[in-house]
Amino acid sequence: MNFRPSAILDELVDRWLSKVAVLVAVYVTFRGHNAPGGGFAGGLVVGGVFVLQFLTGREPHIRHRPIRRPTLLLGFGLLVALVTTVIPLVVDASPLESHIWKLNVPFIGEVKVVSSMFFDLGVFFVVVAVVLMVLLSLGARGESLVGDDGVGAS
Repeated sequence: MNFRPSAILDELVDRWLSKVAVLVAVYVTFRGHNAPGGGFAGGLVVGGVFVLQFLTGREPHIRHRPIRRPTLLLGFGLLVALVTTVIPLVVDASPLESHIWKLNVPFIGEVKVVSSMFFDLGVFFVVVAVVLMVLLSLGARGESLVGDDGVGAS
């Protein structure tokens, strides 16, 4: 028996559900440094979009381009989290010590930018990359997750 995904689910995910979920993920990620949420929760929301794409029978994709190398996203997220952790040490502060900048944005008003937001972004990218790596390994049929050179992780 062949699995045939629902055309309605496919259309629903592609048309608007993925866009709404990404907006919710951005809100949850940036709201997280002041309230519950953050990079982990936002990453799981976007990961859920990729799981739905996978369940419709297609590869996880962004703007109709399949995601082939989530390891780059993982490395970027780890780098952002590491830099956010280390920068306070350079200015004689504690690791992960938070700093707040207040910016006056035209038409919006005063906006607070918190340094912990960058750590949340790093965690966001790490969580999305791990979900993508799991999905790609579930759907991999002997292909490499690392690159086109045929060298993969064992």
